[in-house]
Amino acid sequence: MLKSLQAIEAYREGGQLHLGGCQWLQYIVQAEQAVVNLERVGSLRELEQQNPVLDYVERSLVILDRLPLSYWIKELVEETLVWSETAKGGTLRQRRGWQAEGINIFVHNIGSAELYRRYAVSGGEDAITADKRLIVHRLIETHGLIGQQLRGEVPPSVNLPLPGLVEQGLLTAEELERLLLALNHCIIAAVSPELWQELRPQVTELIADLCAGELPAEVPMKERLRRMRAGAIAGGEAYDAEWSSLVEAGFAPARLEVLQPVTFWYVESALQTFSLEQFLKVVVLAGGAAELPGLGHISFEAVMNGIYYDYKGSKKINVYKKRIIEKYLSELDWTEINSGAQPSGNPHLSHRLLRKEHLPDTLFFSFEFSPAAEKLIEFCIEAEKSALYERAVLLLFDLFGLRRDAFDRFHNEDTYLSQMNDTADYKAVILDYVTGRKVLDIGPGGGVLLDLIEQRMPEAAPVGIDISSNVIEALRQRKQREGRRWEVLQGDALNLKDYVEAGTVDTVIFSSILHELYSYVPLNGRKFNHSTVAAALASAFEVLADGGVIIIRDGIMTEPAELRRRVRLLEADGMDWLKRYTEDFAGRDIQVEQLSTQEVLMPVNDAMEFLYTYTWGEEAYIHEVQEQFGYFTPTEYTTFINQTLGGRARIEIFRHYLQEGYTEALQDRVVIMDESGQAVPLPDSTCFIVIRKVGERELLS
Repeated sequence: MLKSLQAIEAYREGGQLHLGGCQWLQYIVQAEQAVVNLERVGSLRELEQQNPVLDYVERSLVILDRLPLSYWIKELVEETLVWSETAKGGTLRQRRGWQAEGINIFVHNIGSAELYRRYAVSGGEDAITADKRLIVHRLIETHGLIGQQLRGEVPPSVNLPLPGLVEQGLLTAEELERLLLALNHCIIAAVSPELWQELRPQVTELIADLCAGELPAEVPMKERLRRMRAGAIAGGEAYDAEWSSLVEAGFAPARLEVLQPVTFWYVESALQTFSLEQFLKVVVLAGGAAELPGLGHISFEAVMNGIYYDYKGSKKINVYKKRIIEKYLSELDWTEINSGAQPSGNPHLSHRLLRKEHLPDTLFFSFEFSPAAEKLIEFCIEAEKSALYERAVLLLFDLFGLRRDAFDRFHNEDTYLSQMNDTADYKAVILDYVTGRKVLDIGPGGGVLLDLIEQRMPEAAPVGIDISSNVIEALRQRKQREGRRWEVLQGDALNLKDYVEAGTVDTVIFSSILHELYSYVPLNGRKFNHSTVAAALASAFEVLADGGVIIIRDGIMTEPAELRRRVRLLEADGMDWLKRYTEDFAGRDIQVEQLSTQEVLMPVNDAMEFLYTYTWGEEAYIHEVQEQFGYFTPTEYTTFINQTLGGRARIEIFRHYLQEGYTEALQDRVVIMDESGQAVPLPDSTCFIVIRKVGERELLS
């Protein structure tokens, strides 16, 4: 076993350093804060309870211990590995001291190399010869840069010191190649064995070129940034097409050339979930300071550390901060960015470019929220699983001028879109009534209906329209990733004529979306407003061609509305659920007459509204309690359509039914009875309506 592994094992067993000559281990275990790339971290909470740097170093050494290498090569790699992360260690006091001395602890390879040099020249280890010291120092100084070159984070020139070891006669080309292959195997496989297998051919080729003295060609900034967007591109980002579109909008790629010699730190971890436009705006903003002399590094560590938080033990994007940053960047047009202007609209967020006095070669980029904004964001996170959530988010919307709606489901948005896709069986029925070629799907969610139309109606041209930029971005990426032919537009369902020409659409589909418009979108200052539904239907009718149809699949109320149902709650906390619901639901006053500890008498439609939310469970409560699924009885809906759309609207199909799944989901949780106590089935939950736009000639005939 390697001596370094023995030292780590002894430390883990006894909590003390039993072996001499382990200054590197002292630095690492004394770390009082975790300095780590969060890209592959699963839980921030677990991270706080571990020493991730020590764990990583140990994994790299275990890999080294198993490699069939000569004693000399293995010794050099071991010395390099144990020192290469030391700049991430040390107590807070030590780190402040290092920084004051000009040691760049924020660029860990440079900082670690300096810590090693000081240790070696001070006689910390007698066996360190001058040649060995120079080789190890060079390897620490370039630690990880081969992988970072492949990721686009560093220019190829940063690895030129490596072939210098051959030119100086310290190593032969063959020795350097074996050394670098072993070292990079340990560095990358300690992050992920799968990542090493994926990158091994590229790493091997790059090392061979370096050892042969072949100078790497300069990589254009567009290509370097493409590599930094690898995750987004794999997720469906159309990099070249979006780049061209942004150039047309005013983005000037020449502004990036000043960044050619600069190394980027933590950029992908910090910015991978932002759109290409937002990413490039940040990079250009950072580039505004890159003309300063001596700049070699730009660190996005502060952005990375601020953009994540733990949700139920798992690392999640802090969507509250992300949405605010997105709006901040959207308020900067390219002319302002090129001039280095700061947005003046909101005092609660700004971006900052910081250079520290003792580290003049490093620029630190960050987004800074005001103390009030930070506290409000913390409050939103704490309120996520309580009735305070809605009010907390609205405060956040007000502070930053965001939309006052809840289309974004924040921490479980990905789960919600997945659930939307799971409704494919119900939505497939819609296809039997789609007519013509141009089809609009309003509020497409995860895109399941767009997929069905594309697959089963090859002559149709489906278009999804959604108000949420995040839904549209996700759909565009999936379209690119999967080669879909449907299109998506970001737009307002109440003003469809702003996005498509009036009279040109053959089918407009509202699948489980009208009740969301009714519940979330205020019209004339009021939510839960039938006028919002009227505006959406009128907007759709206006863009319809003669003979076109509006298809509605949504909630329905039971009639007569005066009907009452007894509800027996079978779960111990069922009555608490109901009481909380009646307090939190804002759609209308829920009427409840308590008959016993577990039984109540309610108007049938109040009972169903409660049961819709109860079905979804605690995870969805904070969202479902904000929605009213049923907003008309069948008779009311028919009258409403006729009054809203007039004589040219013909209701061709109107049926209602109990959506499959509710009975099964509730059978062990509630018993539904009539007023006499006889068990009865659940009433209808869902309506299906097809409205045709009659042409004027047909109307006259």
